Amino acid sequence: MFTGIIVDVGIVTSVRSAPYGARLSVRTSRDLSVRKSDSVSVNGVCLTATAVDGALLHFDCVRETLRRSTLRNATPGDRVNLEPALRVGDPLGGHFVLGHVDATGLVAGVAAGLEDRTVRVKAPQDFMRFIVEKGSVALDGISLTVADVGEDWFSVKVVPYTWEATNLASRSPGDEVNLEADILGKYVFRLMQEGRSPAGLTLESLREAGFA
Repeated sequence: MFTGIIVDVGIVTSVRSAPYGARLSVRTSRDLSVRKSDSVSVNGVCLTATAVDGALLHFDCVRETLRRSTLRNATPGDRVNLEPALRVGDPLGGHFVLGHVDATGLVAGVAAGLEDRTVRVKAPQDFMRFIVEKGSVALDGISLTVADVGEDWFSVKVVPYTWEATNLASRSPGDEVNLEADILGKYVFRLMQEGRSPAGLTLESLREAGFA
């Protein structure tokens, strides 16, 4: 589990084909205290470190991961957002992020303002049902707040620090990004589909639905 607070922006050094999919190698610019078998969010995708060689982290990406995320297009030199898994006692500065990509979207526009930048993302309808104004969304693993919502798009406001401390600064219209909706919204949507009212969202009902 992660929080969507990016710790480092790594550089992809190699992408090698493998029987299971691909092996991705990423060089970090700071010590992330990652060991072999630790989970790391790479552009919002939860991956397991299969080997650690100093500042070089190696990950195995199975075909399902490549199919569902932008990692299928990763090439050497790409900048990727990195966040080690949340540890007990760590501050939760963003929101609960699982690292399970729900969909990919396209950057539709980037507008610079006096105090922030507005990034508009076009997303699939199946994903948009989980997006609400002022709700949370993970964009390439970054925890952001939804500023505005349209029929097939949403926008987020990005403060200067986040813009400079992530790979958002290298994004432009047409670029594909990984999207993950707020996990709480997905659970509520599932329960509502089963005909449960908001008043029926008790611990017992969650257990009956298989969520607790």
